[in-house]
Amino acid sequence: MKTKSPCLGKNASRPGAPITLATTIWIAVLGMIVVLNCPGALQAATAKPIDLTYSIFFPATHRNTLLAQDWAKEIEKRTAGQVKITVYPGGTLTKAEVCYDGVEKGISDIGMSCLGYTRGKFPFSEVLDLPLGIRSGAAATAMANAFFKKYDPAEFNSVKIMYLHAHGPGFLHTKKAVKTLEDVKGLKIRCTGLSAKIAKALGGAPVAMPMGETYDALSRGVVDGSMAPQESLEGWRWGEVVKSSTECYGAAYTTTFFVAMNKGKWESLPEDVRKVIEEVNAEWIVKTGNAWDEMDKSGKDFAAAKGCLSISLSPEENARWAEAVRPILDEYAAKMQEKGLPGADALAFCKEQLAQLQK
Repeated sequence: MKTKSPCLGKNASRPGAPITLATTIWIAVLGMIVVLNCPGALQAATAKPIDLTYSIFFPATHRNTLLAQDWAKEIEKRTAGQVKITVYPGGTLTKAEVCYDGVEKGISDIGMSCLGYTRGKFPFSEVLDLPLGIRSGAAATAMANAFFKKYDPAEFNSVKIMYLHAHGPGFLHTKKAVKTLEDVKGLKIRCTGLSAKIAKALGGAPVAMPMGETYDALSRGVVDGSMAPQESLEGWRWGEVVKSSTECYGAAYTTTFFVAMNKGKWESLPEDVRKVIEEVNAEWIVKTGNAWDEMDKSGKDFAAAKGCLSISLSPEENARWAEAVRPILDEYAAKMQEKGLPGADALAFCKEQLAQLQK
């Protein structure tokens, strides 16, 4: 014998019976019980996935692109699918030099590029790219984020910076062996951003050129060499077209990269989603810094297998290269003073950070 609920009308047990007021109330009560016991149930049932686009100029197979994709997947995982990020590699959404503007304007929700492609747009933060004697990507990346945390530069106020990262020591890669400053004189050296000043200070003739065009330029002899970290020997396959890589720590610089989100898009995200993203950002600072060093080692090995000579400068020669680029540091401090910005303080801070990080 079936027992009827005393809360239901007499027709409730018959198929097709009309729903009574009592039945409606009972269903509503059951719904409230579910919501009260599972507060996320209603949000999960009604939440629409947040689709974001991510522009990056590195090729699809480059380690930095793969890291960006892993970053996106980790955010999707930790938000239980609430956020889905599509990465567009190879500059297909926005080119490297307009990536930051593209994020500002909402052409992409997120973008990764480097400060050096937009010289003058981030004058205070150019301290990060100075030839400070960088010895590792992990140290350069930690320095960049420590600088950002300390100074919170107003020049980035139009976007939300996710995190910064920076490559390992920028060296000189050439089609002929370079062992002394005298060997650099007159060489046409491909560079970007502040590395153009470094090339000139060392006696070379700087040639502004994006990374994507450099392989062909080296191959055809349009340029005699290029300045970049050793990862470029494999990541951009320069190891196939250069004959020598000079480890010039005395003048070693880095190029600082940003990962930025459109400010309006960031502010529109739920608070719990923003919290997840910031947690992942903190983890990717370390992952990316370490990855740059792994890429440098792999790039050096790749080039060696192609017959590329690796040249290490003596302490005395490194000191000569450091002295040659010193005016670039002084010039930065003076220009920032003219702008009313604490350039000398920032320079001292970055040097101190590197001294601690590179012990």
